Amino acid sequence: MSRTSVKDDPAPVTGSFEVADSSLRRRLSFTQLLLLGVSAQIGSGWLFGVLAAAGVAGPAAILSWIIASVLVFLIALTYLELGAMLPRSGAIVRYTYLTHGSLSGWIIGWAYWLSVVSIPPIEAEATLTYLGGKFPGTGFLTTVQGVDVLSWPNGILAGFGLTALFFVLNFFGAKFLAESNKWVTLWKIALPTLTFIFLFFILKGQNFTSYGGFAPLGVPPIFHAIATTGIIFSLLGFRQALDYGGEVRNPQRNVPLATIGSIVIPAAIYTLLQVAFIGAINWADMGLKQGAWDQLVKGGWADGPLFHALDSANIAALAALGVFLLIDAAVSPLATGWVYLGTAARTGYGLGVHRNIPKAFTRNNRFGIPWLPLVVSAVVACVFFVPAPSWYQLVGFISSAAVLTYIMGGAGLPVLRRTAAALNRPFRLKWYQFWSPVSFLAAVLILYWSGFSTLANVFTATFIGLPFFTAYYAWRRGWIKAVPSAVISIVFFALWIWVAIAGGWVLTTGGGQRPGGWPFPFYFVVFCALVIAFCAAVWVFSETEGRKHVTANWWLIWLLLASMLVGYLGVYGPLKHPVLGFPWGMVVEVLVGLVAYLWAIRSGFATDEIKDILAAAEQEAKPTAPSDR
Repeated sequence: MSRTSVKDDPAPVTGSFEVADSSLRRRLSFTQLLLLGVSAQIGSGWLFGVLAAAGVAGPAAILSWIIASVLVFLIALTYLELGAMLPRSGAIVRYTYLTHGSLSGWIIGWAYWLSVVSIPPIEAEATLTYLGGKFPGTGFLTTVQGVDVLSWPNGILAGFGLTALFFVLNFFGAKFLAESNKWVTLWKIALPTLTFIFLFFILKGQNFTSYGGFAPLGVPPIFHAIATTGIIFSLLGFRQALDYGGEVRNPQRNVPLATIGSIVIPAAIYTLLQVAFIGAINWADMGLKQGAWDQLVKGGWADGPLFHALDSANIAALAALGVFLLIDAAVSPLATGWVYLGTAARTGYGLGVHRNIPKAFTRNNRFGIPWLPLVVSAVVACVFFVPAPSWYQLVGFISSAAVLTYIMGGAGLPVLRRTAAALNRPFRLKWYQFWSPVSFLAAVLILYWSGFSTLANVFTATFIGLPFFTAYYAWRRGWIKAVPSAVISIVFFALWIWVAIAGGWVLTTGGGQRPGGWPFPFYFVVFCALVIAFCAAVWVFSETEGRKHVTANWWLIWLLLASMLVGYLGVYGPLKHPVLGFPWGMVVEVLVGLVAYLWAIRSGFATDEIKDILAAAEQEAKPTAPSDR
């Protein structure tokens, strides 16, 4: 028998899945849950996203918001059933374990954690950029290649301080977070609404048609803007209703309703803000020539787009609103930052429940908060200030890492319909055979629109988590012996760092390649060979149980590696003459996604975790025997 099998493990994964959730106190109402989702979306996105999107797509950025809202709704459809059926804290991470096992669960969980732990720093960057632009004496900002970034030491250290504030607010519990967040969210809804209403009074119709037309940069940028300028970043907050699902009253009803509301309200606000901002653009005040859409990020409004739009009108009422907007530049991002630091902690909690990381990560403080993952998340969040000290630099990475995790709704729902048919489904998605692949492909297309440079960074950061799975989880479960586990982990980690540095495609400025880097064909072959060799080595040296989990993961490896190649060859890659022009790159990516989807639903299996949940549900459904009197 293995050293720590499920049967003899004193704290088995299957048992802990159910028990651990009970330690998080269920006390959030529907209104609180809805406001958490809305608050998570109306953060820095409304302060900077409208300028960034217009800089990529011009006036057609309005279409980008509309298309993105529809895609997010399609992605969320599958999670409505999952969230009502299995409300869990850290839900997005944990569903993958139920359908495709621990290796897929670890990859998705790691990517998800990277996406949420990087949101507190980007929200802090938003606040400091607005304040630094208005008050240059603070020394928060410096200019690098025409873009405002946080300076050292003033800006970076101020970012560390705000992250510490997020930590303190989260440490004292979800109820404290929700109560304080309620009034903040109402403010965050009211001020953007007033802003687009006021900006409509100075709207210039020629901005929509006179400078190159409605789509001056072409059709492909409309989709590129969705993934890279903060649009999808701003609209994915519906997941808060899932991440806090284990802490809400009546989750079967409240989770689906809060999820839908978390999409509809921000989508309407953002779309109207984009219309108002484009109409309010004053090219002379920006210091740009008329129609220089692709230079907006380097213009004079980049450090506070909506504030400058209001201020440039020279109307007293608009200027007064601008003062409130400066206040909101602190309130909105900071509220979003503290919500997402809590999400990062619950993601770590979810990984701890499945024993991918030590059990200590599931222990809660007296306020019902998993304190150790909160500490780790706060520390790691501070690291992101160094390589990406600008909102505009970090937003694409966060968006793509987050979208990567959302493929699991479409892939997981059909599997759970097969392996957990007996579970109660308060919300049952009709025609799921159609909506599941649509949901899956919506997320896959957003990945493609991210562009090759972003995908190279996201996938490099995602796969660097693989050796931690082998060194801790696989070895601890007894699937693989200590020596091969250590060798595989150390060798892969060292080679992966070498490829990232020598390849020259990661952490580059402007999305290109560093001088002296490897040619792409060689880089891609080595990149793929390392990932495939790692999974193959784990399969070879693992026992039967471990091999089952590796086998269920191959579809995900295919999707990520194939998407990276399509991204390089397509219009969002570095080639001056793309092999896959528009829209053929999208067509090929859809085909890649269809193969992955069919492979995924075939690979899913009845994991020990889902068996345990089914057994618990069956036991709970049994009628209680009458007591003897």
